[in-house]
Formats: sequence, C-alpha cells, structure tokens
Amino acid sequence: MNLPKVITDLVKAQDNFDSVAYANCFSDTAVVFDEENTYNGRKEIENWIANANEQFKTLMKPINFVAEEKTSILSAEISGNFDGSPIVLHYHFEIIDEQIQSLKITD
Repeated sequence: MNLPKVITDLVKAQDNFDSVAYANCFSDTAVVFDEENTYNGRKEIENWIANANEQFKTLMKPINFVAEEKTSILSAEISGNFDGSPIVLHYHFEIIDEQIQSLKITD
C-alpha cells in the first residue's frame, strides 16, 4: 500500500507510542476530532495521544487507503487494551504541504 510519508510517519509514531513524533505529523493549527472531542494544535494533540497511548497501548495496521481531492481516508485495524479489540477505524485526513491539517476518526 502506497501511503503518503506523513501517514507512514504517523503510523510508525503510534506503533512506537511516541506522542511527540505523532504530534509532529500535524501542523501548528491542526484539529483532531475523536470520540466527540476536539483537540486543537500540536500540544493538545500530543497530550491526547499520550493519554490514549498510556491507557490503551494502541497499535495501527493499515488495511486500505483512498486518496481523494480534499480528504484521504486510511482504514486501519486498531488493537490494544480496550474492549472489542481489534476494531477497524477510519482516519479522514486533510493533508497540506505534507502536514496533517485535520483528522477525524470514525468507526
């Protein structure tokens, strides 16, 4: 599967539980929407993923990628310390200048 470098970097950071590297895949003004919560900017994104990593130890296995004009969608099998593991989630990315501008996670 041919993924943009920023998404490859994001998956690698997630699988290494590296919240700083994960947040660095995003622009300074990026927004993440996950489970009815919104996280604005790198620092909030870093704190959100650090807390999630500590609680769930989530690993990502990309299974499909569709690049569209404005939004790209990564489907990934997510496993970790949570009920129902593994599950498939869909990551809706807006990428500009090789940085993630927005991410919405859906099931």
